[in-house]
Amino acid sequence: MSKISKKRKMSNVFLYASILIGILVIIGAVFPDGFGQVAGNISSWITENFGWYYMILTTILVFFCVFLIFSPIGTLKLGKPKDKPEFKTISWLAMLFSAGMGIGLVFYGASEPVSHYLAPPTEDPETNEAMLEAMRSTFLHYGFHAWAIYGVVALSLAYSQFRKGEVGLLSKALRPLFHDRVDGPLGTLVDVLAVFATVIGVAVSLGVGAMQINGGLNYLFGIPNNIFVQAIIIAVVTVLFLISAWSGLSKGIQYLSNVNMVLAGILFLIILIVGPTILILNMMTSGTGAYLQNFMYNALDVAPLNQQKSEWMSQWTIYYWGWWMSWSPFVGIFIARVSKGRTIREFILAVLLVPTIIGILWFSVFGVTGISVGQSAPHIFDMPPETQLFGIFNEIPMGTVLSIVAVLLVAIFFITSADSATFVLGMQTSFGSLTPAGRVKIVWGVSLSAIAFILLLAGGETGLDALQSAAIIAALPFSLVVILLVISFFKIANEERKFLGLTITPNKKRMQTYLETSPEEYEKTLETYREKRKDNSKGI
Repeated sequence: MSKISKKRKMSNVFLYASILIGILVIIGAVFPDGFGQVAGNISSWITENFGWYYMILTTILVFFCVFLIFSPIGTLKLGKPKDKPEFKTISWLAMLFSAGMGIGLVFYGASEPVSHYLAPPTEDPETNEAMLEAMRSTFLHYGFHAWAIYGVVALSLAYSQFRKGEVGLLSKALRPLFHDRVDGPLGTLVDVLAVFATVIGVAVSLGVGAMQINGGLNYLFGIPNNIFVQAIIIAVVTVLFLISAWSGLSKGIQYLSNVNMVLAGILFLIILIVGPTILILNMMTSGTGAYLQNFMYNALDVAPLNQQKSEWMSQWTIYYWGWWMSWSPFVGIFIARVSKGRTIREFILAVLLVPTIIGILWFSVFGVTGISVGQSAPHIFDMPPETQLFGIFNEIPMGTVLSIVAVLLVAIFFITSADSATFVLGMQTSFGSLTPAGRVKIVWGVSLSAIAFILLLAGGETGLDALQSAAIIAALPFSLVVILLVISFFKIANEERKFLGLTITPNKKRMQTYLETSPEEYEKTLETYREKRKDNSKGI
């Protein structure tokens, strides 16, 4: 592809995505209630009528990841044979976790288990059985399914980019299926969907983050909880994450992600100690057992004959599967970028297991503590999510210190999420460049903050909900892209596995060819192998 056509393609993705996002934001700002109602109705229709589809698809993705762990394909590397990981393992895990679920864990750490305890899918509310079901449901929502969605998107892109030499665009990962058509309108459509989903998802998270920081400051220092303060918070955090973005991936995001994990670890340990420790440990163990024991049933159950559970699932489980799907371009592209040099087996094990385990630990500590505190202080159950965590802290020892740490944690998660998003958007609108220009990242950073502020100004939480519904709507067509990414990746990776003879006893000659020849020569040899296979299949 010529440089001219590359520039034209890059500008097309930026232009079309900007127009689409701009139209939605303007509509959301001018008609927040009407837009929210229409988007909400469409989103509800999708979750009600495609619940079976989401449940089947996400479960297949989980088992595809498990298959790769035990398959010889797992020995292939996301990169050339001599490529080494760019980041230390602990920093790598911190970055993928911060980008994937940072703000969400703090925001919903206590409030989601509390919500399920008050309104469980099948048990009677506010009972011991409801508490166990609340933990199991939360583990399901933030567990293997979510990270399988992220993992397959990241894996497809990383393999295409670092092993096959493609640029860092999702559309290019589909080349094994669509060949040169990914360089035309089809590729543009996929990349526009990726940019759209990234902007919408991150803008919602930034708005939510600003609301929780404001809620914490209000609870701690009596600072007013209003749009003016939220505007100041967004402005300050924007300056900070732009400084981080300008400093580059290896400095800004890596350092902040490491700080995040330290702060999260401190908060986690303090709550574990001052909270109902034994109950937390017992509920964590029993909740994990319930999650694993009923995994297949809960993974595929759409409650066709249980109206109460069916409605609950539309609002929670199926909604989450759509939301994670809408986030998968952003998180997947970012995880792919920081995973060069890892083997597929190492990648899948880390992406699937580590965040799931951390999520189980986190929700056990904060969820059980929140429910336990609420049982003795019922007003906690009536608080909105953005202040509920601080209300819980107020009822336990070291509450002020914990609230300050929580505000700092949300702020830094805010910064890392926005920083990661500006990097991803810079890549997607700079023709997949691994080092997008600082000015491009700044443009996207300011745009993300402006979108979050405009929607908060126009409709508050209603505006954010409308945008979130739009993301759920976009997730349905993007789920088809995810299916194609999986097929495309398996097609090319399995072909290479066969060529290298990757079984229990690898083909040493071909492996030596791979290790010693240049990438260009290796690809020529692989192409010759493909042609021979085609000839043999035709009986030539």
